[in-house]
Amino acid sequence: MTGGARVRVAAAVVWRDGRLLLIQRPPDAVFALQWEFPGGKIEPGETPAEALARELREELGVSATAHEELGASIHDYRGGPRVEITFLRCTLGSYDFTPSRAAHAVRWAAPGTIAPDTVLEADREFLARLAATG
Repeated sequence: MTGGARVRVAAAVVWRDGRLLLIQRPPDAVFALQWEFPGGKIEPGETPAEALARELREELGVSATAHEELGASIHDYRGGPRVEITFLRCTLGSYDFTPSRAAHAVRWAAPGTIAPDTVLEADREFLARLAATG
C-alpha cells in the first residue's frame, strides 16, 4: 500500500471518569498488540460518525454516538499504510462490551499513564496532546 491513496480512518475518543477507552490489536494482526483508539476505516459513502457507529458495534458490541471532531492526524507508516485519522468525541450506549476478535483486549487509562511505545504510531501525537491538556 506504500505510495497509494490514504486510508481514511475514524477514531473514537471515549472518556469515563478521566480515563480513555483503548483497545488492543490482536496478536496476529498488523501492528500486533498495539493499543489504539477504537474505530476503523471509513467506507465509501460513510461519514466519520457513521463509520464509528458501525466500527464500535462490530468491535465492542455497543452503540456509539459521535459528537464533535477533536483533531485529525496524517501518518505514513514506513513500508505500510498511509492513514488520515479523524478523532471524534463519542458517547456509548453501554459499557458492557462484547469484544470481537478485532479487540484483543479493552482498557480504560488516563492519558498521561499510557506508554507511547505501546500505542499505534498514528495515535501517539493526539494522545500526547490529550495528556498535556488533561
